[in-house]
Order: sequence, then structure tokens, then C-alpha cells
Amino acid sequence: MSGGLNKLSAAAVRNANVGMHGDGGGLWLVKRADGGAQWVQRVSIHGRRREMGLGGLKDVSLAQAREMASDCRALAKQGIDPIKERQKQRREAERNMHLLRDVAADAFESRKAELKGDGKAGRWFSPLELHILPKLGAVPIAQIDQIDIRDTLKPIWHNKASTAQKAIERLNIVMKHAAALGLDVDMQAVDKAKALLGKTGQKVKNIGALSWQVVPAFYATLAEPTVTHLALKLLILTGLRSAPIRFIREDHIDGDILTVPADLMKSRRDAVDDFRVPMSAEALAII
Repeated sequence: MSGGLNKLSAAAVRNANVGMHGDGGGLWLVKRADGGAQWVQRVSIHGRRREMGLGGLKDVSLAQAREMASDCRALAKQGIDPIKERQKQRREAERNMHLLRDVAADAFESRKAELKGDGKAGRWFSPLELHILPKLGAVPIAQIDQIDIRDTLKPIWHNKASTAQKAIERLNIVMKHAAALGLDVDMQAVDKAKALLGKTGQKVKNIGALSWQVVPAFYATLAEPTVTHLALKLLILTGLRSAPIRFIREDHIDGDILTVPADLMKSRRDAVDDFRVPMSAEALAII
């Protein structure tokens, strides 16, 4: 032992009586009457004494306490308050502990205004919810790298190419959202994951459609008075997409005119007016 440091031994620590026991350099072991003990480091910053807890003896050994005390003294020599520095590090750690699922939900909320029907149909969020969040949702977003993304999407990258592309694009948006929140994320992680995954190798297939020549025969098969058959008939007769039919309301109809609100149209709702559709006698009969 030299220089006034390392005055305590492992045996002395183990058999210490109630009270304060100095190891040198401002490091103290505080033994309590209940049998517990805690390490405390004292330093002087700008002429003011600061006392910093280093943890209980049960969790922090003598060697660990000495190492922590040495770090504290080094900071103090630089004029840095070790207590404030520890608080700063904790804040930074907490800031970067945001889980992917929470950031993804926040990103979705911030984009709802841009989505048709405020995204209620769930199409924007579903690729994340189905293919990303089950594996990575509970991971702090700052810890996600290209390997995590590659391993998550690899099972669907080639056989569900369109879905995989949507999932990785949504994830990229979430990563950018996290960066805007001030989180320390790897902004290149998605691009690097794409490089690791390679080309999808699958062409996107459009959903098939009936040719107009066979529509009359198909229409004739819709003979049951069910909501599904009636809705399909109305869709055929008006030429509308499914959303305006599924969400049709009585006040959308005035005489033989069906007015589709802008937010039910496929186009961006801030760039389109309400859409007026003349209805035939057959369409009115179905209504």
C-alpha cells in the first residue's frame, strides 16, 4: 500500500464494524447497524465537497469500488462534477432506450394526417406490426443494426418480396423519425441491411381483374340478397372502389347522385374534391 490509497483489505471490509472506514483518496466504506454497507466517494469540485454513492457492498466489490473512485477523482481533476456527469450519462442512456415498437407507434401517429382515413385501415402500419415488431419491437431502437434487420426480414425477402419491401421502407421511416426525436440511431442500417439481403428476385404481381366481357355473367351470379352480393353489385354498377361502397352513408345520396367524400377516394384527400357519381335505376334499386 502506498500514497495513502488502498488502505483496506478484503478481510477488513468483510469484518468491518459499524461506522466509516477509509480506503484513501476519498473512498469510504459506510457500515450500517443493520449489517448493510455502502461505498461512498468524496471529492472536491470548485472548492465544494461532493459525496457520491458508488453502490452497496453486496453488489460492488472492493476492487470495483476502487476503480470507480479512481474515475471520479480523474473527472474532478478536470473540473467535472462526477455526480452531474453520471446523471448526464443516465439521461443519455434513457434517451436511447426507446423501444422500436414505441417509436414506430409515434411515427405512425405523426403520419396519420397524410394517410387515407387517418390510416384506420392499418395498411401503413401492418407490415411493421406483422414482420418487424414481433422480433425487434422490444429492442431499443438505438441498438438496432443491419444484422438485426437482415435476420428479421430474410425469411420473407424472396418469397414475399412486395411485403418485405414495404416493411423495410416503413422501418426506414421509423428510423428517421427516431433521429428527429434526437435518438442515436444508425441512419445507414436499413441501406446496409438491403445490401446484405440482396435483390428480392421476385416480380410484383398485380391483383387479377375480370375482363369486361365476363362481368355480366358474374353479375348474374350475385343472386342472394346478402350485404356482400348487394355491395358487389353496387361496386360494378358505379365503378367505384371498395372503400366508398363499404363506408357509404344515407346522406351521401341525393336523388340519383351518390357523392363520395374526398377522404374515401384513393387519391390524397388534400388534393381531390368530393366525387359525384350518377346512379342508374338498378343501382338505386340496390340502395
